[in-house]
Amino acid sequence: MATAASRSLLRTTRRLFCTNATPKNNHQNTHKFLEPDSFIGSWETPKTPKEAEAKLARLRREYGKQVKVLRKEYIVEVEALRIEKQRKEEARKEAIRVANEERKKLKAEAAKVRAEERKIEQEEFRKLLLKERAEKLENWRVKEKRQEEKKKVKHELLHRQSSNWIDGRELEKKILEVMVDGTQI
Repeated sequence: MATAASRSLLRTTRRLFCTNATPKNNHQNTHKFLEPDSFIGSWETPKTPKEAEAKLARLRREYGKQVKVLRKEYIVEVEALRIEKQRKEEARKEAIRVANEERKKLKAEAAKVRAEERKIEQEEFRKLLLKERAEKLENWRVKEKRQEEKKKVKHELLHRQSSNWIDGRELEKKILEVMVDGTQI
């Protein structure tokens, strides 16, 4: 058990002190170091304090000039990084905008296709309804015609039967009898 814990600890510490370049600390490999500064180890003890003060002031001026130059370089580098970052951000936004436009265009085309399909389906449905209405109307007309024919046949049959019941000559006699004697009817 103790060996497993020690192996785990060893792996963790090895990972912490790993010198492999990762994207996060890649700058360590690409960093350019400055040459050793001439100020370091250049101080020689002057003979008088005035001379020491003058030499120290000169060293401070030179160091100030170098710092000024380094600051200017740093400002230029930071500005270049800012411009690069801004350019990448604009490129990313442009890519997103283009992707959004493409997506909107595809969405609009899909909507047009769906609208066309819906229009075709509605047209087919309308045609089907018109066809059904025409069939119902035709069916209704046929039924009405049959009913009319049945009525005519029935009327014709009734007319024939009624002509058989009472002859035209006898009809006049009957009418006369009914008029004279009204209680028979």
